[in-house]
Amino acid sequence: MGSELRLLVSMQERMMKDGRKLTRLTLVNLGILGFLLFHQTRIVEAKGALAVLRGSGLEIVAAQGKVRASIQLVPEGPAIMADGLVAKDGKVYPETVLFRLIRADGRPSVKITTSEQGSGLTLGGGIDPTYIVLNADGGDPSFALTNKDGRRQIIKP
Repeated sequence: MGSELRLLVSMQERMMKDGRKLTRLTLVNLGILGFLLFHQTRIVEAKGALAVLRGSGLEIVAAQGKVRASIQLVPEGPAIMADGLVAKDGKVYPETVLFRLIRADGRPSVKITTSEQGSGLTLGGGIDPTYIVLNADGGDPSFALTNKDGRRQIIKP
């Protein structure tokens, strides 16, 4: 019985030593966690405006993920239709900067474009195909009005 008692006492001593080690390790971990939490809570603030924001395009997206506004650089080439097909007129357009404001249904209501050839402004109405186009293309400016029935009137100087 003496050896069993010694074995039991030895096991209890080892468990107490292990328990103290675990307690120390836990306290060290809590100290590190506290240090990291309380030393990383500084206020984040801008240190001055950046001189330039650069990119190849900018999109503003609604909460549902739909693009509602965009600025993009359209490379030189033929016109690409909404369905992705190349326009049949065969005309090659110069590099253009395009700004669009887009309705919730995905249709652009405001477009502003500029290129080497000129600039344009398109305002879409709530009913398709109602829109106004103000265009200064080269030396040939125009103002076009289209009503909901598709009737179009073009004003040129």
